[in-house]
Amino acid sequence: MTPSSPDPSSHDPPLLHVPPRYFPDLILPPYTYVPGKAPHPLSDPAGHSYGAHAPKPPPVDDADWSQHAAYLAGIDLFNLGYYWEAHESWEAAWHAVGRRGPIADFLKGLIKLAAAGVKVREGRPAGVVAHALRAALLFSNAAADGATVRLGLPLPDLVQAAETMAEYPPPSCDDPPTVVRPLLPVILRPQTAA
Repeated sequence: MTPSSPDPSSHDPPLLHVPPRYFPDLILPPYTYVPGKAPHPLSDPAGHSYGAHAPKPPPVDDADWSQHAAYLAGIDLFNLGYYWEAHESWEAAWHAVGRRGPIADFLKGLIKLAAAGVKVREGRPAGVVAHALRAALLFSNAAADGATVRLGLPLPDLVQAAETMAEYPPPSCDDPPTVVRPLLPVILRPQTAA
């Protein structure tokens, strides 16, 4: 993971290059869902994923994350600015691990980071702050067993990035949903153990 250094005068995340793709078979949707600005992807017949039913993923753990489609798809979607879609992908993985325990807390933290991105697109800075603070707490909880890395990502860096985002929320974005770009000062770069 590479959180950018906090600079309150510059809220755009630096993208020196396109982040690596961790699930290259993922076909990106034509827009990112923003409530009230685009058709709901699943329930609206005009939605980008209407009628599609993703299979339930197996549980993910620290040993097999690098092969877990829902987790890796969420990373790609998040890094590219598809925050609602990343949230959905990680939520499926969160359900698969039973919604409790350190890995569930970690996944819920990622879900909250993605929700903060949706709030940026909605123009709701208080929502960004609330979701970022909750993410920081969940990442801290995910380290309660002494772990410093979960699913390839360093927990202290995630806590710091979420706390910084709460202190310096990114500016609202009024791009149309078809203009998809990263808006949060975080690029997730999971690493396998050496």
